[in-house]
Amino acid sequence: MNSRLLVIPSIDIKDGKTVRVVQGIPELACNEYCSDPVEMAMLWRAENAKCIHVVDFNSTTGDGNSNWKTIEKMCTSVVIPIQVGGGIKSLDDAKRIFDAGVYRIVIGSMFYQDPIEAGKIISQFGTNRVVAAIDSIDNKVVIKGRKLFTELTPEKAALMLNEFGVERFIVTDVRTNGMMFGPNIDLSIKIAEVTKKKVTLSGGVKDKDDLFAIQDHLKNGIDSVIVGRALYENRFPCQRLWRIAEIGIFN
Repeated sequence: MNSRLLVIPSIDIKDGKTVRVVQGIPELACNEYCSDPVEMAMLWRAENAKCIHVVDFNSTTGDGNSNWKTIEKMCTSVVIPIQVGGGIKSLDDAKRIFDAGVYRIVIGSMFYQDPIEAGKIISQFGTNRVVAAIDSIDNKVVIKGRKLFTELTPEKAALMLNEFGVERFIVTDVRTNGMMFGPNIDLSIKIAEVTKKKVTLSGGVKDKDDLFAIQDHLKNGIDSVIVGRALYENRFPCQRLWRIAEIGIFN
């Protein structure tokens, strides 16, 4: 088992731009962190990220696949794995995204609404390239861009998804997403316990202390964490030094 927690930067894309997202809702353009997601991917790679998590909010909300070219360019601009979630509705969608160079895809709604199609994707591409997303609000799983409540608790959903043979779950307490109130570690532990699979925690991380708290649960199955806003807002001590070095003040 790895002795260190893998920190995965998140890049949320809407209309071809990087946006700040709070509780799964893309905010207005005035809250963009960097207008070019490709440049953002290159920055995270320069800062030694080992993987990047991308959410395509146009696809998630049914506004088409306008960001796929941008995602393809991201994949050709960095040499680390990129995983993409948001609005994947069919085997054809999965094929197009994998053809763009994406290493792994994240599926949520399709497992519940079209399990046969989800099964086809796993059968063709393998369980290590498909991640199951569990998004939860007040202990109920939500789908369709986190707008539709199901009757399933996260634990019951995890047991159902486990039947597909997936090897990893991304677990998000939507109430914490982008809020920086602290992560819901207990929820991720529960999913790891009932599935006996690897879990990536998403949402709520505000500082290095949260990362240390999550790392304490490597033995419980949480081996990675997706971080967005806290990274963009330089909430970690080393980031300030990275930024100074990048603009040449040390030269």
